[in-house]
Amino acid sequence: MENRILGLHHITAIAGNAKENFDFYTKVLGLRMVKKTVNFDDPGTYHFYFGDEVGTPGSILTFFPWEGIGQGYTGTGMATNIGYSVPEGSLGFWAERFKQFNVRHEDTLERFGEQILPFQDPDGLKLDLIVPSDSDNRKPWVTSEVNEQVATKGFHSITLTLKNIKATATILTDIFGYKLLKQEGDTYRFITDAIKNAAVVDLIEAPNTPPGRGAAGTNHHVAFRVKDDNMLMEYREKIAVKGLSITPKIDRDYFFSLYFREPGGVLFELATDNPGFTRDEPVDQLGSRLKLPKQYEGSRAEIEKVLPRLD
Repeated sequence: MENRILGLHHITAIAGNAKENFDFYTKVLGLRMVKKTVNFDDPGTYHFYFGDEVGTPGSILTFFPWEGIGQGYTGTGMATNIGYSVPEGSLGFWAERFKQFNVRHEDTLERFGEQILPFQDPDGLKLDLIVPSDSDNRKPWVTSEVNEQVATKGFHSITLTLKNIKATATILTDIFGYKLLKQEGDTYRFITDAIKNAAVVDLIEAPNTPPGRGAAGTNHHVAFRVKDDNMLMEYREKIAVKGLSITPKIDRDYFFSLYFREPGGVLFELATDNPGFTRDEPVDQLGSRLKLPKQYEGSRAEIEKVLPRLD
């Protein structure tokens, strides 16, 4: 891997009901619960990580399921659509499965020459299943109902909706190393060649669209991938030089992070590959029990009492 931004690391969204969220992503979409932990700033709230077998960067969708937070809605200054890569010929399976489970979805459409099935999770979070124009050879997590011929491979893209794309595009191109691939209407596709998958960022320019409200059914932040701590701090310097306010390095147990708000209003994170999700659980047991940040381990009994039951 090159010493560059390596596409998407993870995406974090907000849910309004922990059990509904857990059931939808593990049972309907067939993702693996890679890590079950709590919010660093609110240990009475879960932090779920869903992904492939080992939580490969570029496959991880995470949630803060804040019970009763209320409904959010998308708008400018937000990440508005999450794209998952799926195998060719799988969209029919997913359309039927969504009907079976009463999942809100639309008809298949085409964008940038790729077939897309838009759908929403129980909170209204907007997602797309996308058959990529280039083959995706990542190994998916499979279940008894979602096999390798149809299972999601990880992220294809993230879409940001902005009043004006210019300043955000400059972050992508001048700092992150993305290039403008093409434009369709008000959507601009940026892509990096540093990695094959989870490499697309679409920017929608919507000057007349009002800002959204961050709550259930919306994205909280988008994390981009770097190889290690050294690269993380190199990028911190690059971002700070541009005059943007960026956090110190933060230990998130499974990766190290920096956060900054890009000029269009979206909260960006940079996150490392190391140390990974097997630091406190073997691969065959990932997500099987509640893991707590060390500062909360002494309060485990109290925390477990307030967290919603998932079974």
